[in-house]
Amino acid sequence: MDFLEDLSMYNEAMKNSYYLITKRKTLDDIYISLEEETIDAFYLPFDPIEEDGRSIDIIDMVIDYFITTEEYEKCEELTKIKEKCLKTLIE
Repeated sequence: MDFLEDLSMYNEAMKNSYYLITKRKTLDDIYISLEEETIDAFYLPFDPIEEDGRSIDIIDMVIDYFITTEEYEKCEELTKIKEKCLKTLIE
């Protein structure tokens, strides 16, 4: 694996995380798109079997990624979800 492949996997992981955290896509949606595109893997920075990506550390990581790509609308949406998650943890 080279740097560009690693970077591509990282970018894909962040985008997939955004879709799952915001519930724009489900794991099934991602699997179906993989079958249609004949891609053999998809990347996430968390284990989708163990969690849904809505933990504070994962959301912070995805927000940081979208800050670097200057996609501030996504950051705002993720921040709102993070605030809801924090309220749930407190209650």
